[in-house]
Amino acid sequence: MTVTAKGRRLDTASLERARMLVGLKGYVTNLLVSLMDPSEIIGKYHELWHVEQSFRMSKTDLRARPIFHRTRDAIEAHLTVVFAALAVSRVVQERSGLAIVKVVKLLRPLRSATIAINGTRHIFPPQVDADLQGLLERISGSSLTH
Repeated sequence: MTVTAKGRRLDTASLERARMLVGLKGYVTNLLVSLMDPSEIIGKYHELWHVEQSFRMSKTDLRARPIFHRTRDAIEAHLTVVFAALAVSRVVQERSGLAIVKVVKLLRPLRSATIAINGTRHIFPPQVDADLQGLLERISGSSLTH
């Protein structure tokens, strides 16, 4: 539609061009074809949802909110902790097949205790049922025993 002082007019050329392009999708990149094959660029674009999911995860599941640090060291330390937690969470999700929120909810009740009695340390591991034992083994990648 073209609007002028004289009125409105249907822009048939633009309409025809739009009809020809329906269903087509374009990808814009600053990479040269010599650096990356176009099919690889499209493949990488299709993996962007992983990045978006990670940011959603870091903000919600990991409770990683903006923190106003003043020194470079504090900022870098905070980012290091958040990204390390994100990396661990991704591995846990991949190995367990469960969302990190579900894993945390299942494992949160497990507690161990170390108590010193008359100078001797006693370690009391958590009581783990068979289902949780299986989950822990999937996460660790090996058989766990106390």
